[in-house]
Amino acid sequence: MTPADVTQKVLELARRRFPGSEALTADADLFTSLGIDSVQALELLTELERTFGVEVPDYELLDVRTFADLAQRVSARL
Repeated sequence: MTPADVTQKVLELARRRFPGSEALTADADLFTSLGIDSVQALELLTELERTFGVEVPDYELLDVRTFADLAQRVSARL
């Protein structure tokens, strides 16, 4: 799976989980574009971990600002 594929899958999961987020892009800010807090971000991370069969430590979300950042963290573990 390419990094671009991972990014697309991350965006699809976010769109499905958070209604009204159909216009998301890879460079969109994860928190402001979805209007979520850190707990909801962790829930999204858990869903991504299940989908991709990887484990991303929670502390790695501290620097994640965009969907591309999040996809990069997931890609690094595939």
